[in-house]
Amino acid sequence: SKKDVVCSLTNMALPPTLLTRLLILRQTLPTTLLYNLRAAASSSRRYAAGQYGCRIAACRSIHTASRLLQEAAKTSEPDAYEFQAETRMLLDIVAKSLYSEKEVFVRELISNASDAIEKARYFALQGRELDSSEADMKIHITTDKYDKTLIIQDSGIGMTKEELIDNLGTIARSGSKAFIQQLQEGGTADPQSIIGQFGVGFYSAFMVAERVDVYTKSRLPGSIGYCWSSDGCGKYTIEECEGVEPGTKIVCHLKTDNREFANEQTIKDVIKKYSSFVGSPVEVNGEQANNIKPIWLMDPKEVSPDQHDEFYRYVGSAYDKPRFVLHYRTDAPIDLRCVLYIPEGKPGLFDLNRDAESSVSLYCRRVLIMNKAENVVPKWLRFLKGVVDSEDIPLNLSRELLQDSALIRKLRTVIQNRVIRFLFDKSRKDNESYTKFFMDYGIFIKEGILSAQEQVEKEEIAKLIMYDSSAKPAGEKVTLPEYIGRMADNQKDIYYLAAPSRELAETSPYFEALKKRNVEVLFCYEPYDEVVLMQLREFTNRKIISVEKEMRQDKDAVDYEGTESGLRRTQANELMDWLKTVLSGRCWGVKATPRLESHPCAVTVEEMGAARHFVRTQFTQIPEETRYSLLQPQLEINPSHPIIMKLNELRINNPRLAELTAKQLFSNAMVLAGLVEDPRIVLSSMNELLQLALEKH
Repeated sequence: SKKDVVCSLTNMALPPTLLTRLLILRQTLPTTLLYNLRAAASSSRRYAAGQYGCRIAACRSIHTASRLLQEAAKTSEPDAYEFQAETRMLLDIVAKSLYSEKEVFVRELISNASDAIEKARYFALQGRELDSSEADMKIHITTDKYDKTLIIQDSGIGMTKEELIDNLGTIARSGSKAFIQQLQEGGTADPQSIIGQFGVGFYSAFMVAERVDVYTKSRLPGSIGYCWSSDGCGKYTIEECEGVEPGTKIVCHLKTDNREFANEQTIKDVIKKYSSFVGSPVEVNGEQANNIKPIWLMDPKEVSPDQHDEFYRYVGSAYDKPRFVLHYRTDAPIDLRCVLYIPEGKPGLFDLNRDAESSVSLYCRRVLIMNKAENVVPKWLRFLKGVVDSEDIPLNLSRELLQDSALIRKLRTVIQNRVIRFLFDKSRKDNESYTKFFMDYGIFIKEGILSAQEQVEKEEIAKLIMYDSSAKPAGEKVTLPEYIGRMADNQKDIYYLAAPSRELAETSPYFEALKKRNVEVLFCYEPYDEVVLMQLREFTNRKIISVEKEMRQDKDAVDYEGTESGLRRTQANELMDWLKTVLSGRCWGVKATPRLESHPCAVTVEEMGAARHFVRTQFTQIPEETRYSLLQPQLEINPSHPIIMKLNELRINNPRLAELTAKQLFSNAMVLAGLVEDPRIVLSSMNELLQLALEKH
């Protein structure tokens, strides 16, 4: 009958307002539906009673049902307490301005529940006598969008009245922190699952709730239940309460403008974002919401490639597979657990932007602290995806900002060094796959060299850069350690040559002498490569020098007597004096060099790499006459080359043609050196030169 259904409903431990609505609807419900409700009431009575924490024996009338439900479990008058003045101020800060996102209150309450369960497990392992076993060590969450309530219940250690006053009555008094201190003082092992640090996370609930009720009962033998209640305005009450299950249940009565947190899907989304990896199962309305394993806490040997693929897609919001996987743990100099991935795909345009966000998440004991941890990995490693978990990270009160910058710098250094070592090992053991990686991500490594402040750090990162080499076939790249390993005993420096392509590098006039001496030279094809090597300066106490600078610093003199062809010393001196006059204002010096064979001349400046960078970035803003005074180029001629020998004759027989030829040779050399912004300017006198050259034909 309808009367039987009503009695079944009132015997359930349902929230008061929900029971009231069901009782009011009893007059209008069809008989069949009422019997279905009765069956549901019978099957779920035990679960519902445990969830809400107070069992009701009977209901006298419809109009007083809600009041009776609230009063039935209370056995004493509530004791009223006031927060201290500074505590009220802190409470206001916590509720209004400490956290940047309101949703983090769910994370904080789940973290507290996880702490309570871990404490119960720890006491059980220590042989402490507890009220019941840990058979159902779970976190239950119930949402009611009609009643605007959110209930978070754990089966953890619970609290006594004194602990309620200490932990909930005093802000910044963390029960977890005190628990850890007791363990440390006792010399026993630290339970690694305790999350709480400062004890204000609970009060984040007042960001969204107009009132918070806490039902709790300690698992210690002989404990009784209590109800702690506060509206967050400076006062709270504590009263005894019968029928409370061991553990703690928090009932958040949500403000109207925060009623979205009574929505089941909203809570599941927040759990997925922040609390997917807490140590205890988290159920939302009876359905487990955290199913993904925290594989960074597992033994790397026990994690399969398929698990890494799945986890990579989860943490990286990616659809490809990881190219490389770095899974490791270290206890010194800092406690650290990491799973870091290098994507298989090439970086996108937005990834190259230095302002792009990091894809590494920071966790502390399985709880998300920062989704995109900007300070944990250096900017040049922003292509990494994965998780960093450290128990040594000190958090500020909200777990959202990092508190100890010195420790974070140490963490960043440890991660950077470990990634460098991992990639360097890859370059030695799997050169083919590393070379492919460097082709895609080498620009980030070069950025790391440019952004590093210390020389030691620059050289550590420089282990990873690769370039084409004159000693290897085209396309086969070498690292700096490999280059040094092949250096001759009498070679002191590392040489490089910047050119747009390998073909131009191999035919460069600056490469001729070193090629003849069989000295290995690194070929750099990108404009920024020169800047990188200039910033690096040296590697393992060996200077890194451009071949142009090596040529300019060369002191070897031309052997005029040892060659059958070519200009004599007096002829060369007269020609060089004449060239200085013709090229006045553009050329700052002329000298004969023995380092050229197939080229008639070449231009050198003191710092060729810096000069080329200056030309690319600043030349448009500087008048032409000022450009040469800044560069101060020096023309070095090959006195044995046919063009130079013919030029010496023309300066006497055909001064105009000789002048045009000299200027064209200088312009060609400037273009070849990369010191001309727009090569079209060298064509200005080309037609007149060709006309004079072809007059006799």
